[in-house]
Amino acid sequence: MSRLILLSAIVAVVYLLLKSYRKPFSPEKAAPPENMLRCAHCGLYFPEVESVRTGEQVFCCAAHRDVHQKNRAS
Repeated sequence: MSRLILLSAIVAVVYLLLKSYRKPFSPEKAAPPENMLRCAHCGLYFPEVESVRTGEQVFCCAAHRDVHQKNRAS
């Protein structure tokens, strides 16, 4: 009796796993790709929404912007 219950549980788990893997990919649910920019100081690529801009130059953080401006002023 216990073997029958164990076998039923294994079959149910396998069925649920196969069912979850067969879900079709829906392009409407996928997020659009983010525009990536390159930091003028370190060269790191990062998402545009995280950018710190000074004029036409783009930086990955305020610290890199400040260091870059200090080096240009010197």
